[in-house]
Amino acid sequence: MFATEPVRIVAVSAGLSNPSSTRLLADRLAAAARDRLDATQDRPVDVRVVELRDLAGDIASHLVSGFPPPALEDALAAVTGADGLIAVTPVFTASYSGLFKSFFDLVENTALTGKPVLVAATGGTPRHSLVLEHAMRPLFAYLRAVTLPTSVYAASEDWGASGDEYTEGLPARIRRAGGELADAVSGGRAVSGASRTPGLDDEVVPFEQQLAALRTA
Repeated sequence: MFATEPVRIVAVSAGLSNPSSTRLLADRLAAAARDRLDATQDRPVDVRVVELRDLAGDIASHLVSGFPPPALEDALAAVTGADGLIAVTPVFTASYSGLFKSFFDLVENTALTGKPVLVAATGGTPRHSLVLEHAMRPLFAYLRAVTLPTSVYAASEDWGASGDEYTEGLPARIRRAGGELADAVSGGRAVSGASRTPGLDDEVVPFEQQLAALRTA
């Protein structure tokens, strides 16, 4: 019976537009974690994405009243009950968005204790990539979560770029981070990204085409 319990991965996306690069990154990271889990263990994998833009009014109401509406209560329960968490925010004013922070302000400060968290962010320029280190890691350290070694920042120019001999392209970073999350929740052994046989994920797909796919999904 125990073996049939699913591994629960929850991705929190704070993107404001629809579609958004933030949601796209959350989906890609969740898919990478699912792929690793499917390859390394027999338990089913349950992936859920929490879109904060759909909960903005509920978040504001809870901050004022102290009582979460049902949809927000369900989202908070999903986050705190997950085996592994993916947290993705757009960068606003050199930090995480207000919507992202407001949501995690509603999470009890012990509810994520020991939970593996993959942090990621999107922005228009690579200059904001340090938001992962100076803002997001401290936030989840306060919440007593375990942030994974690899964090992922995706600037506009990273989408559809294959990287170079000194840096990994975005698909490789997504694979590595998703693999770390999968290994953290399952106790599996990490597999070097260099040993992976290149596949379709390595193909360079223009950003506009990736967003268009979200519109038709």
